[in-house]
Order: sequence, then structure tokens, then C-alpha cells
Amino acid sequence: TLAHSISCGGVGLHSGNKVHLTLRPARAGHGIVFYRSDIENALPIPARYDHVVDTRLSTVIANPDAPDVRIATIEHLMAALHGCGIDNVVVEVGGPEIPILDGSAAEFVFLIQCAGTTAEQEARQRIEILTRVRVEGENGAFAELRPSRRGLARAMSIDFGAKAIGRQSYAMPLSEARFRHDVANCRTFIERRDIKNLQDAGLARGGSLDNAIVVDGSEILNPAGLRREGEFVRHKLMDAVGDLYLAGHTLQAGFMGHKSGHCLNNRLLRKVFADDANWRMIDEAPARLNAA
Repeated sequence: TLAHSISCGGVGLHSGNKVHLTLRPARAGHGIVFYRSDIENALPIPARYDHVVDTRLSTVIANPDAPDVRIATIEHLMAALHGCGIDNVVVEVGGPEIPILDGSAAEFVFLIQCAGTTAEQEARQRIEILTRVRVEGENGAFAELRPSRRGLARAMSIDFGAKAIGRQSYAMPLSEARFRHDVANCRTFIERRDIKNLQDAGLARGGSLDNAIVVDGSEILNPAGLRREGEFVRHKLMDAVGDLYLAGHTLQAGFMGHKSGHCLNNRLLRKVFADDANWRMIDEAPARLNAA
């Protein structure tokens, strides 16, 4: 868990409203639990796949007993918590959306590093995938989990019509060092032609070139360009790191996704846990995820 509480402020990507975020330490076994701090006596929202209520533009969660009290765009924060090996934390959000910050997980990683981490006196648990589980979407999209002898390996490929993106693929094992160095700072992206439709629908009001890559055909409209080669597919892989942490624990599995997004990632978890034969819980040494 965290050694100390830490806070930040920012804007919501879709609402454009200012949002205050606080991360607090939590006891062993608590898990990752979200609260709406702007609503009195709001029910806790555990970060679990079965509390996901929308996946169209981000991953959105709500407590089933209060489905209208939602928290959106949790995937980048969840990725940072996963990549940094945080099992237990209280997340207090002063609005319906996590602040977008720079559009990646890097600033959340920075918050966690500033707060510091501390080991708890209880074995970390991991979910071992025992059988191949696959879900499919339109135009050849799929996401699947396969058994693995150790750790969590991830592979992602994408295929966009915009020439600036095109076809890309990337694979990596999940460790704190690899996550921080290879994918954490890769930003969300959008095609210019889609911006007006979103804004006409009352969305993307907080989006800017400071928190998203904007693509127009073969052009990158951000003055500074990309942060690294393959930033688009690395961001999609980072999203999957966050979405799959809604399993409640790190998975011991191989993950493969092609054109996979929040919807397929969540459908995959729901299919895994629909059958007890697909998985089992195992204990591990607390520092294992942090091995480079």
C-alpha cells in the first residue's frame, strides 16, 4: 500500500470540470476501493470487473446499490496502481471522473512514488489462469488469456485507417521497471474527425493537445510529436494493464489483444470468472511483481 496519503487536481477528460483526487493507504486485504468524496455518504465502489457499468469511451464503475453514482476514466490510474504493485488503496474522487492529467499513467506513477510504498505483512495473492479464454468483437478484434508458468505477459496489436497510426504491435512482461519505462507515459489518442462529434454529444470537453495525441490522416497535430515509437499501441497495452486489474488481483497469465479496448477487456474478465474451472487463487512473495 502507500506509505502516505497524496492528492492532486486536474480536469475530467469528458466533463471538462475540475476534479480533486486523493489516494490513501489501506490495510491488507482491503483492495482498491473508490469513493465519490463530493457526495455525502456515498457507497464505496470496489475496483472490480463486475462493477463496470460502461466501456464506450472509458472504463466506468459504480456500486450496484447506487448505479447512478459513477466514476469514469479509471483505467490510467488502475494501470499505475497495477504497474507499481499497489494492492490496497482508498481512492477519493471529488467528481464523476478521474482527472485526465497528461493523458497517460505517468503522473499517477509520479504520485505513487511521491507518496512512497510500504509492504504489508500478508502474502500477496495472484489469480492463475488455468485454461485459454477468448472473446471476440467486430472486424477481427479479440482478447484472450492463456495459462502461464510465471508472471503476466502482455501483447497488443492495433490497426487504424489513419496513416499516422496504421498497424502496430507491442509485447512485454509486466514488471514495475518495464511498465514505468516502456508504457506508463504513452498518451491516449483521437482522430481529429471524431472530436466534433464527441463535443456535440457533450463529451471530450476537457481534451486538449496537453492530454491527448490528435491525429489527422498522416499528421500528428501535437507540436512536440510523439513521446516514443509505437506510442499508440503502447497506450492500448497500458489501458489493458489497468482494465485487467479489475480482476481484483494480478493475473498469472499471458494476455493477447488485437484491436481490443475497454469493452473486450471487461468481457474477457466476465467470461473468465463465469466458470471456476478457468482460474484459481495462489499466494506469492509480496515483492514478486516488482522484479525487473
